[in-house]
Amino acid sequence: MAPKDLPVYLVRGDDPVLTGDAVRQLVTELVGDDDPAFAVEDLAGDDYELAAVVEAAQTPPFFGDRRVVVARSVGRFSAQDVAPLISYLADPLSTTALVLVGGGGQIARGLLDAVKKSGHVIDGGAPSGGKARQSWLTAQLKAAPVNLDANATALVAAHLGEDVGRLPSLLELLTAAHGEGAKIGEDDVVPFLGEAGGVAPWDLTDAIDRGDTAAALENLHRLLGSGRHPLVILASLHNHYTRILRLEGSGAADEKAAAEMLGITGSTFPARKALSQARRLGHDAMKRAIILLADADLALKGAIEWPDGLVLEVLVARLSRLGPRGAPPSKRTGTRSGSTPAGSRSRSRSPGGP
Repeated sequence: MAPKDLPVYLVRGDDPVLTGDAVRQLVTELVGDDDPAFAVEDLAGDDYELAAVVEAAQTPPFFGDRRVVVARSVGRFSAQDVAPLISYLADPLSTTALVLVGGGGQIARGLLDAVKKSGHVIDGGAPSGGKARQSWLTAQLKAAPVNLDANATALVAAHLGEDVGRLPSLLELLTAAHGEGAKIGEDDVVPFLGEAGGVAPWDLTDAIDRGDTAAALENLHRLLGSGRHPLVILASLHNHYTRILRLEGSGAADEKAAAEMLGITGSTFPARKALSQARRLGHDAMKRAIILLADADLALKGAIEWPDGLVLEVLVARLSRLGPRGAPPSKRTGTRSGSTPAGSRSRSRSPGGP
């Protein structure tokens, strides 16, 4: 919870739904018992200028003790545009709480520094990292008006994937259906889940690396379903195997040496994964992987008359079977197998051979 007596707040985040929820919660806290109709002025769209924001912020409250001014999509303003707002923040009106909302582009550095000096920055989105995102999701569910058990929590996390912006509406539906304080199990959640959300690219490569074809294909479908372009997915796979190829036969003794070889700074976890996979696959499998990727690239660019999704399905299925047999399978259950979609027929040979 943010302090309530500061002159300015900046709410930022990549997910517009989560950012919007954070803004609503903040404004509700700032308004308190006052009437929002009189206490809040909300500036949105592409028409307003920052001069209007400064003017609104300098206006004393008509009713109540404080006035809340919300300015949305402040990222669309240049460093020159935000100069009047920075000047205002050097001596802000004590009876105004100014709420700046990110969006529209990169927030000018000068404005960000001024907010940090005079007010508070709120990150309205979810963390991008796996463990951090899981911790964030757990915290959100813990604060929810319904109580999800461990199985329901795991199901929600897996189903939403990267689309965590759907979590607030899901919790509202569950609360409306079962009432506040209700204990929610896996069977109670299923009817409200809807379409599976997108996943991160590393969810796909992790499934391929462990030889879990079903999970790899499921993650591929979720990436495609979330709007990820086939060539972007192929580029992610290419980068993944290029990193492994650089380590194959390199003699890197440990993850630190591998990270130095790959130019990775900070966490050595990606280098450890790449080194482990290089040792697992070996020269012949890596050679085969590069050939498969090259053939898929040509196929996506029109070398054969296959749908893009089918090209990637075949590629992912074959990549996941390159490692030694007997690799530990994932416990996750894929929603689809790697079978050829109905209606997809071609006389051309498949990319990468039989």
